[in-house]
Amino acid sequence: MPTGKVRFYDEEKGFGFIQGDDGEQVYVHASVLPDDVELTAGMRLEYGVADGRRGPQALSVRVLDAPPRAARRNRKPAVEMAVIVEDLMKMLDGIGERLQHGQYPDRQASRQVATILRRLADDFDV
Repeated sequence: MPTGKVRFYDEEKGFGFIQGDDGEQVYVHASVLPDDVELTAGMRLEYGVADGRRGPQALSVRVLDAPPRAARRNRKPAVEMAVIVEDLMKMLDGIGERLQHGQYPDRQASRQVATILRRLADDFDV
């Protein structure tokens, strides 16, 4: 069975396209997806192919790797993220001033900033 990545998928319209590893673009319809699967761009799939009215069409789609769904459900609301980003910017401004004066933050503060940046990146990268 061929494999590829989701190039585009519109949940509302119920269709999208897969870019096959062989370069072939394949149409995918919601009716061939397993129950409780939400396709997102970049998701790797395995699928069968049949000739449809407008070209190759995916059949028997199986997800090979998917983003963690729990992360999407646990994502903070945008209003809360705005406050976190504003606080982070204030903290980074303070660190920037110290760096301009030739002083790196101490080890504990550096680790704290790195941890906060990683968590923030995880919240954005869902």
